[in-house]
Amino acid sequence: MRIKGARNAKLTLPLDKEAIYRIEFGRLYYISGFIHTARDQAHKRICQAIRDGSALPFDLKDACIYYAGPTPHNPDSPFAFGSVGPTTSLRMDAWTPLLLENGVRILIGKGQRSESVKSCIEKNNAIYFSTIGGAGAYLSSCVKSAELIAYEDLGCEAIYRLYVEDFPVFRSI
Repeated sequence: MRIKGARNAKLTLPLDKEAIYRIEFGRLYYISGFIHTARDQAHKRICQAIRDGSALPFDLKDACIYYAGPTPHNPDSPFAFGSVGPTTSLRMDAWTPLLLENGVRILIGKGQRSESVKSCIEKNNAIYFSTIGGAGAYLSSCVKSAELIAYEDLGCEAIYRLYVEDFPVFRSI
């Protein structure tokens, strides 16, 4: 997907701290690299594991979390999922500060964030990217591989490790 007239650039994950400062607000970026899906229940479990000192499902340092609940794979499709669109980010705000304080660097979702989370994102030198709501089928074409890594009992809210190429995002915070 290319947006005519948009200034766009490519980013490869993970991003180093210095790269964060060069990413412009409102600019279209195409990211490639590993990201992890996580929604409400996965966030709750990760934060409980942090509080308990238990093993985490993935290394949070410089991690990218995508607020998405993928739909099942269609065996007749070349894509890893039927759809992998963003979910509303505001629902994750209760858990976001603890994740950022423990190393998460990039968040991807849709919609607004609370003022306290905006401040926490800035304080922790992190980024909140927005992606296109309603474009889950297109976004699934950017997923080149997917691995279920934790909380299979949560169904579509389980955590997947995705390798994405040219996944479209805009810097929002």
